[in-house]
Amino acid sequence: MREFNSGYDWFEGMSAEEILEAQHPVAGWRRESRAFQPDGGVGAVPRWADFDDPLEAIGMRAADIRRRAAGRHAEDQAKARFTPREREALGVMGLEPDTDRAHLRKRYSQLVRKYHPDRNGGDRSQEARLGRVVEAYQILRKSSALA
Repeated sequence: MREFNSGYDWFEGMSAEEILEAQHPVAGWRRESRAFQPDGGVGAVPRWADFDDPLEAIGMRAADIRRRAAGRHAEDQAKARFTPREREALGVMGLEPDTDRAHLRKRYSQLVRKYHPDRNGGDRSQEARLGRVVEAYQILRKSSALA
């Protein structure tokens, strides 16, 4: 290796000025990157334009981020149609904000069967939970969001 390096002349074919320029302490650092150009690189080709992405990994990730953001937006709109008290009732019932009246009735029926003392051999330990479910159902069945 040393023999090869001794025969290699980096400055071969350069003029004296080019050699001095190449030996300068900040040689190679004088070029401005696009981000620090006076125009901020506006109008320049984006730095990722020449990036090869054969598996579309970056494109798929961006699409996934946009899809999740759209889903959050739809979820926020669904939540906005309920009052805070109605959202709390949805939580008691274990329902999502995109529920409908039929699903509300079905869930109410399931929870009443689950917590009613007559269905639990007379066990009254779940009676308070049953009361919260009935109250939540009464709030939600009158909700204009489920009209």
